[in-house]
Amino acid sequence: MSLAQRVLLTWVFTLVFLIMLVLKLDGKVQWNWFLIFLPIWVFDGILILMLAVKMAGRCKPGYDPRNGSPDLRLRAWYLTAMLLKLGFCLTLCAKMEKLADVKLTFVCIPLWTMLLGALVELGLNIFPERREA
Repeated sequence: MSLAQRVLLTWVFTLVFLIMLVLKLDGKVQWNWFLIFLPIWVFDGILILMLAVKMAGRCKPGYDPRNGSPDLRLRAWYLTAMLLKLGFCLTLCAKMEKLADVKLTFVCIPLWTMLLGALVELGLNIFPERREA
């Protein structure tokens, strides 16, 4: 998938989500919160599928890890971050639909974990490991 296609896909799913969110918050529709977040989950599902295919590509014979592609640790972090975001969205919808009586603090734990991991990743990119020659 080219960069232009990914950008267009991101904008379309974001636009559909925001339109559905505004309609729900204005009281124009009485849809379930799980339905409102459906564009986010479809987009996340596509990203997780693409990431899993790229990670599985490392398992084929003749793969050379020295060709400059991101290492497996980085892709595993991306997959973990996507799953944490998905967990946050699910628990948030469950709280808003009153399916679970959970404190908002516990609902936000996956989000905070993802943000903390993003800060660590940012720090590792800003201050790379210095190798002595």
